[in-house]
Order: sequence, then C-alpha cells, then structure tokens
Amino acid sequence: MRQSPEARIIVVDIATGRLLASHHLDEAARTLAAPGSTLKPLVLYSLVRAGRWNPSRRVVCNRQLVVAGHRLACTHPPAPPFDAQEALTWSCNSYFAAVARSLEPGELGRLLRRTGLLGATSLARDEAIAEFREPDSADSQQLTLLGVNGVRVTPLELATAYRWLALELAAHADSDAAQVVRAGLEDSASFGMAGQASLGGFAVLGKTGTAESEASSRTHGWFVGLAPAQNPQVVVVVFLPSGRGADAAHVAGRLLANANPEQP
Repeated sequence: MRQSPEARIIVVDIATGRLLASHHLDEAARTLAAPGSTLKPLVLYSLVRAGRWNPSRRVVCNRQLVVAGHRLACTHPPAPPFDAQEALTWSCNSYFAAVARSLEPGELGRLLRRTGLLGATSLARDEAIAEFREPDSADSQQLTLLGVNGVRVTPLELATAYRWLALELAAHADSDAAQVVRAGLEDSASFGMAGQASLGGFAVLGKTGTAESEASSRTHGWFVGLAPAQNPQVVVVVFLPSGRGADAAHVAGRLLANANPEQP
C-alpha cells in the first residue's frame, strides 16, 4: 500500500460474501467509474451458458477498432482470429464488439443485473449505486459492453459481480461456459493482459480493465481476481484512480504474493 497509496482495494469471501479486507473502503464505496474490459467475462459466461454465443466462433481482429468515434485499438500482439478463450486471454475489443452486436434489445442490462453489478452491495455504508444507461443502438451496445460508455460501477459492485461469477464457475464447472471463461481468466492472469498479477508466483484467475474518466482524458485501471486459481476462495478488486489495468494487476500481484504462505 505504501507503493500505491491511492489504490482502492476490496477483498471479499466467495463463500459468504463477507468483506475480509479493504484499503480506502469509504472511497471505494463512493467511487463510480467506467469498468472497462472487466465486463467481458461476465457477459461471455452468461451468453455461452444460455446457448446464445458459440465459444468456438472465431473473430478477426486488426487491432484498429473504432466505434462511434471512440478509438478502441487492441494492444495484444498480432494474432490469427480469436476464439472465446483466446479473446478473453488477450481482452480483444474486436471480438467482444462482435459479441455485443449479437445482443437483443434490453439483454445487456438483464445480464448485468443478475450478477449483482448494478445494485447496492451492503458491503459499506453510504455506498454509491451504479449508473447504467440501456443501450439503444448497435454502437452504444458495443461501447457499453466494452465498459467505456453508458455504465459506471463501484469496486464493491464489481467484487459482488465476480463473486457471482466464481459461484457460477464452481456450480457449473463442467459446462462449456465455465470451462471457457475459467481458462481465459487463468491464461489472462498467467501470460495475457493481466499477467502482472502472477509475477509474485501466486496463481489467480483475473481480468484487467482500463477506461478514461468522463471528466478528463486520464485513464483509471482495474484488476479483478479470483484466488487461488485452483479453488478460488476470495475476490480481489484493485482500482487505481490514475493508471491502467496492468498497473492494477501489478498491485494485486504484490498483494497476493505477500499473502501467499508458500512465499518466504
């Protein structure tokens, strides 16, 4: 915490939903920010589980996505067309823009509400509540799913949503949806876009997110992880008011390494 004093950090017990630890809890409860790519695994799981998206479908990415004037260029290396697991590993915006275009009117809001993302969590007093604007066009559908416009959430809400995801992955472990999302999050936190989270040697499932503030061009960064990877017991959320998702993953990696009893 000395190295990242501004970080808002939330640790929630998956089994009980109880808050186990926090840093700047009051600020975290009042922070509303665009979630960036952290929405991708939540939506992907729900659509694959419902048979609404084929995870083996491949989507070409030229890393130059532009939606309604928003430049959403991917930062992953050049690659062949991605399937769902690979797209999650590398957080491919082009892939998830295609996912967004498959949604029916009103479907995105329904999917997100069922995770607990858009409501009070009771993890802190006087907490802010998510702001969500139901997309009314294909462009707004893409921007909202990519977490850059039309939605702002708190770290507490994101922790609650990923607790829902963790419980789903455990309850339906043999389903295509669980296997694809679990593998994508594990690869993401191992060698993909959230790879900084594993530098301390503690294996987690994780996802990063980066978005611009509505008030300025400064970016903020997210990391959400389920730890340990083999049998997740906690959700860890790191929010950096100034930074990128990789920076938040680095903070999480140091935190988890220090908590790892196998480390000296």
